[in-house]
Parts: sequence; structure tokens; C-alpha cells
Amino acid sequence: MTKPAERHPRPSGAGRSGQPRTGEPRTGQPRTGEPRTGGSRPGQPRAGGSRPGQSGTGRPGTDPARRAAYDVLRAVDERDAYANLLLPSVLTERRLTGRDAAFATELTYGTLRGRGTYDAILAACSDRDQVDPPVRDVLRLGVHQLLATRVGSHAAVATSVDLAKEVCGPRPSGFVNAVLRRVSTRDLDAWIAIVAPDRSRDLSGYLAVRYSYPRWIVDVFRDALDGSTNPVSSVSEAPNVTGTPSATPVTRAAEIEDALAAGNLRPEVVLAVTPGTDRSAITAGPAGELAQPTRWSPYGLRLAGGDPAPLTASGQIAVQDEASQLAVLALSRVGLTGPDGLWLDLCAGPGGKARLLSGLAAARGARLVASDVRPNRARRVLDALRRAEQAEHTQVPGSVHTGSVYTGSVYTGSVHTGAVVAADGRRVPWPSGTFDRVLADVPCSGLGSLRRRPEARWRKTPADVKELAVLQRELLSTAIDSARPGGVIAYVTCTPHIAETRDVVTAVADGRDDITVLDAPAVLAEVPNLRCPEPRRSKDPRYRQFAQFWPHRHGTDAIFVALLRRG
Repeated sequence: MTKPAERHPRPSGAGRSGQPRTGEPRTGQPRTGEPRTGGSRPGQPRAGGSRPGQSGTGRPGTDPARRAAYDVLRAVDERDAYANLLLPSVLTERRLTGRDAAFATELTYGTLRGRGTYDAILAACSDRDQVDPPVRDVLRLGVHQLLATRVGSHAAVATSVDLAKEVCGPRPSGFVNAVLRRVSTRDLDAWIAIVAPDRSRDLSGYLAVRYSYPRWIVDVFRDALDGSTNPVSSVSEAPNVTGTPSATPVTRAAEIEDALAAGNLRPEVVLAVTPGTDRSAITAGPAGELAQPTRWSPYGLRLAGGDPAPLTASGQIAVQDEASQLAVLALSRVGLTGPDGLWLDLCAGPGGKARLLSGLAAARGARLVASDVRPNRARRVLDALRRAEQAEHTQVPGSVHTGSVYTGSVYTGSVHTGAVVAADGRRVPWPSGTFDRVLADVPCSGLGSLRRRPEARWRKTPADVKELAVLQRELLSTAIDSARPGGVIAYVTCTPHIAETRDVVTAVADGRDDITVLDAPAVLAEVPNLRCPEPRRSKDPRYRQFAQFWPHRHGTDAIFVALLRRG
């Protein structure tokens, strides 16, 4: 489950799209791996210079960093692998560290993110209608080096030709050389001016090529941000992608570009401490140079660099986006009349939100039941809760007892003791009205976390969203039924797609007479610029009561939060 007013100032030297301006001419190119000026990445600041590795695979003539990136790209294409899961193991297996590992990471993620833009440029530089997938990936890697890194043109072309000979044989090497030499004659901005549709006639088509997204996702973002040309009239000082406030008015049309550009930025690692852990002790300790408090979540730490593993090893800290933390906090903040001792996480796997929710519940003497349809994911939840409890058992009073994982459609234990349950969220084994607070963090398209999963934008389709919306409505209905009268429900997704967010909530609410939509942005009042705009096609005041996080506004994933009370 994927649980992915004002003009915002851009990084120093950035152009309209949040990219650096193109640099100096390509004369006097540096040697292989040395930095050069010029170029920019699709919708993203330029990466720093990285030197290709000199060893790691043991094969003569092999560039290990480029070969590692190529092998991950092929696995993503052939086996539907996830780059963020596969690449670390490849780097470890091939003993790539330091600058070699950084270069392989940049090549892998940058090429995956920029694929749409690079394919448009390659089509303009090739006379072939069809290119074999392995050759295509070599070319994409070459284009990324030429247009978005500091690798010299000669080195980018030569090493790509060498890679093609190694992985594809000698025959395609001449084709690769010719195509990449054509690419090297212009910088990225010049190529976009040639290959992208006219902006004034086809804005979505232009943005799709400019920022490297499927066109339908561009339309999703335009719809979610309203797509109008009226100035944003929400909170002033909304943070931009760099986290700094801005008081410059921004039109909706301009903000769409900010949102798309932010999806191409490499995200920082954000951590969540277990409730009861002294966050200030961590920031004051040896990790304090890298881990600093998040802006809004009292449990969050933003890791500026380094490996989070040493911090997460104890179980007191886990990786969790700040918006994800705030969604859990929003559910816990809503006032209740009557009992408040039993909470539910309906779609809990793999356990990030359940971990924080259980700590908040335990601090109030409440119990958490965490459920997931897949037994293996339920076991991961159980492990996360146990590790957190073991780390904090002396600090959190009333620490939640996580019982065994129950499989099948029938729950055989006492729900009131707290437990992890493997059950279908549409056919739950507990009676209606059992819980005081319910979190429905439902499966979604993950369009809100594209910056973390670079290949995801090329795998999702509108048909996927249509199927998900049906499931999401069913799960939200179950979540409401599971809450007692007067209880509160949080509907959460990691996507800005209206069909998965606002439309799901309003459709379910319209079909019932026992639901009140609460003001989620007011519950998270410390966070600016959360309110969803009213749709142009209708005037539904409930839209303004929904909260939508954005990477370009808040520096978080694009997480949606709706709070409901059952009557």
C-alpha cells in the first residue's frame, strides 16, 4: 500500500521552472568524471559532480557505477522492480561506496525521473521508430549525463558507447554514439524548446515534457490545484520546496509548475520518534548535526544527510514523512464526548502510522487495534509495534499490548486487549460501533510520493485510479461503521488526485445521514495553506474543510486528510 497567495522563491540561480539557468558553452570539456558547467535537469536543480567508479564488478573495462545504474533500470523495466529497494542491495553487492555509490544513485534516480523528457529528445535525435529496450536504457543514461550532470560531453558519450558494447554487443554502439553526439549539440532548455508542444496552445503537453510526467498526471495536478489563473488567496508565508516562507503572490498556473518541479527534487529523510522519547536529547547528541526538528510535527526529525539506520536501530525512531505524522496527530486531536479508550488503524501495513498512533493511544491509556488484509504486512506492523514498545516501555505509561496476528475472516481474540489483526478491511470481524477513533489510511495511487519512487509515475494509469476509488469508498464506509456514534474517523491518502480524495469523501458522506465533515485544516492550524480549493464545477463548501499537503508548499509528501464525525 502506498501510503507515496504566494510565489515561492526558488533556489539561488534558478530559472522559472526551479532549475538553474543553462551555463557556459561546451568548449574545453573536462576529463571523465570531472565537473563541467552547463545543463539542467527536467524540472530540477542540477546534481553535483560525481566521479564514476573505477572498480567494483571485477570485469575489465566495466564502469561499475554506470553498470549498476543500468542493471537497476533494466530490472525496473523487466521485473517491475522498485529502484529504491533494489539499488541499495546492488551497491552493497558490488561494494560501491562514497562517490561511486552517489554517482550510481544519481544516474538511476535521475534517469528514471527524467525519462519522459529524455525520450522526447531521443526521438528527435534518432531516425528509428523502435529501439530495443536495453539500448534505450543506455541512451537514457547517456542523455541524463549530457543534460543533467557535470560529466563532460566526451566522457558521457564514450562511456555510454562502452556500456552499449558490454550489455548489447558491438552492433548498436555506432547508433548510440551518433544519437548521443546529436544530443550533445544543445543543452536541456534548448531541446525542450524544440521537442515540447507550444505552451500557449497545449499547456499540459508542454508541462509533461518540461517536467517529465505522463500527461494525465499533469492534468491531475492541475485539477487538484484548481488550474485557474486567480492568485492563491490562502495563508501568506506558505513555505516553498526549500522550506522558506514566501510572501509573493503566485497564480494557480504558476503553482502547478512549482508542484511538478518539487516532485523531481530528491527528498530529505524524515524520521518520527516514539511518543515519550525526548527529541531534544537526540538533536543535542552526536546526531544533532544531521537530525533537526521538523517544522510542525513534535515527533519529527529531518535528516540532512547520512544513513538513518543508526538512529532507527533502537526502535525509538522510524522513517516517516512529516505529513504522515501530522495526519495521525490530526485524528488524535479531535475532541470526543464519552469514552476514548479503543482506537483502530484499518489499513495498518507496513506500520508507520500505527507505530505513532499506538504511542499516542498508550499515553492516554487507550488501546490500538491494527488491521491489514495481508498477513505478511500485519506481521510487519506487529514487529514495528513491538520494537517501539520495547524501546519505550519505561517511558510510555499504559504501553499498548500487541497480541498475535490473527488470520482469516474471523477474529478469535478479545479486541479490547489491543492487537494486530489480519482481516479484509471491507469485511471486518468486529461489531459496528466498536471504536472511538478510526484511521483509514487507504491504498492509493501514490501520486503524492513520486519524488520518493521515481519509476512510479510511469507505471500508474487512470484505470488504476478508477479501480482504487471503488476500494477506497468501501474502506471508508467500513471505517465509519467501525466508529461509535460520536467517534471520529480520519480518511488519509498519499495522493492529490481528486477522484481518490475529495470525491471519495463527499460520495460516501452523501450516501449516509450520520456523517459530519470536520475542519481538518483548523485542527492542524499551525500548518499554513492546507485548505483544498472549491471546485470550479460546483460550490461544495466541504472541500474547504479538507487538508492537502504539497511538496512545494510544505516540503512533505502530498498527503490528503479528511476528518469525519459519526452522528
